[in-house]
Amino acid sequence: MNRPPMTRKGAERLRGELERLKSEERPRIIAAIAEARAHGDLKENAEYHAARELQGFIEGRIKELEAALSTAEVIDVARLNAGKRIVFGAIVELADEDSGEEITYQIVGDLEADIKQRLISVSSPFARALIGKNEGDSFEFTAPNGTRNYEIVAVRYEA
Repeated sequence: MNRPPMTRKGAERLRGELERLKSEERPRIIAAIAEARAHGDLKENAEYHAARELQGFIEGRIKELEAALSTAEVIDVARLNAGKRIVFGAIVELADEDSGEEITYQIVGDLEADIKQRLISVSSPFARALIGKNEGDSFEFTAPNGTRNYEIVAVRYEA
């Protein structure tokens, strides 16, 4: 069985979301459904239908998180001994050779990826282009908006 990788920090964040959904969101939506039912006719009750739809979303997310957390291989990134080579969990500082702009990404599991927090999925084309490279390497990446040239400034592993 293929166990998808996940960082320890990402697993903790997802467990926190799961706990919040179960202890706060689920009871809140059950109360909202009960209140909407008390208003009478359910066929034309928009509050009831909206609450049921939200309940379906929350229950689906709970199932998704439980399944992901039960099958994931949680990796303690701080214990990796990859040196300056890029592997799963690496925090990579890059310099765009064309614009000089510097950016930092961490390579994480699919479910914990969040581009706003600079967490990129290990299965993304950009992460796949980084994996196996070393600090000091330069590489070319073809993005939808054109080809970019990057230099790997630093590679580090931390919890």
